[in-house]
Amino acid sequence: MKYEPNEKDYNIYVQNVTPTSNTFKNCLWAFLVGGAICTLGEIILKLIKMAGIDEENSYGYVSMLLVLLSVILTSLNLYKKIAKYGGAGALVPITGFANGVCAPIVEFQTEGEVFGKGVKAFTIAGPVILYGIFTSWLLGLIYWILKIMEIV
Repeated sequence: MKYEPNEKDYNIYVQNVTPTSNTFKNCLWAFLVGGAICTLGEIILKLIKMAGIDEENSYGYVSMLLVLLSVILTSLNLYKKIAKYGGAGALVPITGFANGVCAPIVEFQTEGEVFGKGVKAFTIAGPVILYGIFTSWLLGLIYWILKIMEIV
């Protein structure tokens, strides 16, 4: 005969196995890690401006360098440790998106170039790219209609 726990026993079991979290500590770590990433971006921006690159182009360089740093840290398996403590602070900025694209590639590289790296690269990036392009198209269409109606 198989044991079927009653609702009370089940609730006690769930309470025992559910990990507890300290919300204040998690928010503090997210703030510190996210702030550190943004501060790093500002330092890179200042260094690029000191090198004589104009402000309009320097923002693109900052983004590229932060993505590159995120990909390097992901491939060295360090970004996962940063995200473990930083939570949303590490996953929300552009570095988190780069990590999300790079991590499946690193994980599935043994599956080959096409069915491993090629397919898994778009598990995270594919929907973001798809909905980003669709949204920009839709907003462009709305803007065009408003221009024709001379509202904008």
